Amino acid sequence: MTSLDERQSIEMLIREAVESGARRSVACKELDLPIRTLQRWVHSSDGDKRQVTKNIPANKITPEERKEIISVCCSNRFMDLNPNEIVPMLAEEGRYIASESTFYRILREEKLNQHRSESSPRKNVSKPDELKATGPDQVLSWDITYLLSEIKGKYYYLYLFEDVWSRAIKGWDIHENESAENASILMRKICAESNISSVRLHSDNGSPMKGATMLSTLQSLGVVPSFSRPRVSNDNPYSESLFKTLKYSAGFPKSFNSIEEAKAWVAEFVNWYNNHHRHSGIKFVTPMQRHTGEDKEILKKRIETYKEARKKNPERWSGKIRNWDWISEVFLNPNKEKDVSNQAA
Repeated sequence: MTSLDERQSIEMLIREAVESGARRSVACKELDLPIRTLQRWVHSSDGDKRQVTKNIPANKITPEERKEIISVCCSNRFMDLNPNEIVPMLAEEGRYIASESTFYRILREEKLNQHRSESSPRKNVSKPDELKATGPDQVLSWDITYLLSEIKGKYYYLYLFEDVWSRAIKGWDIHENESAENASILMRKICAESNISSVRLHSDNGSPMKGATMLSTLQSLGVVPSFSRPRVSNDNPYSESLFKTLKYSAGFPKSFNSIEEAKAWVAEFVNWYNNHHRHSGIKFVTPMQRHTGEDKEILKKRIETYKEARKKNPERWSGKIRNWDWISEVFLNPNKEKDVSNQAA
């Protein structure tokens, strides 16, 4: 429906066009206005008299109810609660104003649907920076996992540091508590034994990882920390994969009688994992073969063997031999999709 002001503006434009020599029908066509509508306007003293029935929804919130909703939400009692909490609480008192969705809609329209409590609003945390390793002792990943004891509710905490390049376990220890002090002592030991002067260290957001003692130690050692997003385990896949291998390995005890027993079992596991475990993420060589560079010759030998086998029985090979190429780069939290062979497995 055209308002009175709009109608008057259109009539003025058409009148000016006609006075300039244009035909009225042509002027109406340029303005996309039916000439019959213009004729009706001309003969009408108070604009368009067509009757239009306005149907008001039967369930529409009244102005009084709208004011009541705003008053309730802004009251001292409910100012820190959301409609999903307010409506049920009112219902318990035998009071119903409107649904939760109506509450939310009115709060949005009044620009009151903001974070109204004293706590900090949720923050969007960006993905960690991409870390790339082209050799050993460049990028380490670490985390803490619990081991059950025979005493219900008591746990032993296993600290594990892993080299992302080779998947080799660089250091480990078990304590009866989680603390930044325990982690910093172990990190100093790793750097001293491996003569590491510069390395990137990735971990999750736990208090031992971000404690003042640990961060001070890393700074003194020249280690640059990197942290996962809160509650995003995929940001630390290498440590998560290592813990799964540990807890799903044959003979993993459901619980340990003592911390000494736990340390003895983990020591055997670390020896097996580093020196005997054929890791799928590094072309089925052991972490120590990868760490020392022996894997290059091992993979070359496999390629030669496969080529010789295809030469002897070419009918058994429909395409290329298996890919035993040496992995030259390993990424942690890559910015874009990398070769799946370079990811944790």
